[in-house]
Amino acid sequence: MITSRITAFVIAVGFFGVAGLALAKEKAAAEAGTIEYAKGVKLLDGQQYDQAVTEFTKAILANAKQPAFYEGRGFAYLALQRFQEGADDFSKAIELSPKDERAYLGRAQVLLQQKAYQPALADTEKALELKPDDVNATKLRGFAELGLSQWDKAAADFTAVIQKNPDDLLSYDRRALAYRGMKNFDAAIADYTFILSKNPNDEEALTKRGYTYSLMGQYEKAIPDFQAALKLNPQDNDTFQRLQWTQGRLAAQNASPVATTATAPTAAPEKPSLISQIKPLYIVVGVVALLIIAVIVRLITRGKAEETSHIIR
Repeated sequence: MITSRITAFVIAVGFFGVAGLALAKEKAAAEAGTIEYAKGVKLLDGQQYDQAVTEFTKAILANAKQPAFYEGRGFAYLALQRFQEGADDFSKAIELSPKDERAYLGRAQVLLQQKAYQPALADTEKALELKPDDVNATKLRGFAELGLSQWDKAAADFTAVIQKNPDDLLSYDRRALAYRGMKNFDAAIADYTFILSKNPNDEEALTKRGYTYSLMGQYEKAIPDFQAALKLNPQDNDTFQRLQWTQGRLAAQNASPVATTATAPTAAPEKPSLISQIKPLYIVVGVVALLIIAVIVRLITRGKAEETSHIIR
């Protein structure tokens, strides 16, 4: 899923705007709220988000016309997953400074978290219009394109990010998903394999590569990946079920095929009855044999006295 790693992206990379905020800080040096703003930036950088919100709020109360103050608080809200408040702050910053691409990117991240992919795409497009070489904007656009199943565009964007940041493993992971959507399974396998070359114990990459192998019908390759992932996380029931399914498919694939005929099978002929198997000659022979037996019995019993009846009268 798209959201499986996007939160990590927001936390790890999402505050790229903070460095840019230093420029706004210089502009606001002579304005009210600057001291509180500076404290907020420091707290934001130290991941003390609640305290950062407090300081940025103080700055805004002192000077409600400075877009950087809203941006700073917006990123703090984003880290706290207070998405609507973050979106409101980024929108206010855009209202005050329509050409500040940082605010568009901040709002795009909020929209991605809310799975509002179309408006997120629009914000990333606007940011790239203002700053075409912004690698973070390209990356966020790739996330939006994934959400919209625009696989080819997403793959192109993540490729562009990888060209600038060859060790960005998240972009390999997302590009692999795009390749899977395009049914370019070999390319997806290559991306997952690269991730695993950097981190052999990446459970997600193992599971995803195994799943991709299973989509290709290469069950014998999928099984070791699922097994390795389960060693890292034995409680992962989804991976366990995938392993069982894949093992079943491989067993079925290796089973001896049942012989079949081209034509539909006909009903088995009825077994002849005993009467129908008796020949006329057998009847004659049987009758003669009975007559001979009767004659012999008569000759043997001739002249013998009859036994007295024991019937009580």
